[in-house]
Amino acid sequence: MEEYQDRSLGGRVFKRLREDILKGRYKQQDELREATIGKELGVSRTPVREALRQLELEGLVTIVPNKGAYVTGISQKDIWDIYQMRKYLEGMCARWAAEHITEDQLEELEETILLSEFQMKKENGYNKEQVTGLDGRFHTILYEASGSRMLCHVLTDFHRYVQMARKSSINVKARAEKSIEEHKAILQAIRDRNPDLAEQLAKEHIVHVMQNLKKIEEKHNQEEAKDGKN
Repeated sequence: MEEYQDRSLGGRVFKRLREDILKGRYKQQDELREATIGKELGVSRTPVREALRQLELEGLVTIVPNKGAYVTGISQKDIWDIYQMRKYLEGMCARWAAEHITEDQLEELEETILLSEFQMKKENGYNKEQVTGLDGRFHTILYEASGSRMLCHVLTDFHRYVQMARKSSINVKARAEKSIEEHKAILQAIRDRNPDLAEQLAKEHIVHVMQNLKKIEEKHNQEEAKDGKN
């Protein structure tokens, strides 16, 4: 799959469209027109058609015969399901990282945390895009440090699928600061080669993210209900 994505024109179109869907550029039920996408990306319809078939296999697009391709996207339930699975897989990842991580990877994690802390201390406010990117980088390094190609692949895909939810969580400054502290604790457990503690802290980290997302969702629902009454 990764080889296909990297080497074929259809694979590159697939990666671009998947990113646009996950970032919210395309909304649920939006039609993805082959001719329009091909013109925008400067390719023929064939690689676009290949990309749409791959997106259908991932569940992000539904192709209706004789009608077209429509965005399915990631539902709120999908996000919660992914976080439930991530809780256990991130724990396993941290455990294996504590057993297999290299000194270079430890230094990369330390650097990522330092850069995150630097962002949070800026007088004119932190750059949310950069903090979100650093948060993702921390997890990416951990996935690679697990020593498992398959676990890295699964968690990387999960991370992509929930990136909009992740961004909304990091947008809350108090949560962003707490997340960095949790990353520091996970890193220390891994540095101490304590797989049990690393696994526990990684699971708790995901639970805290879920709790924060729940608060955001409840606040959003309350605001919608309030607007509906006005």
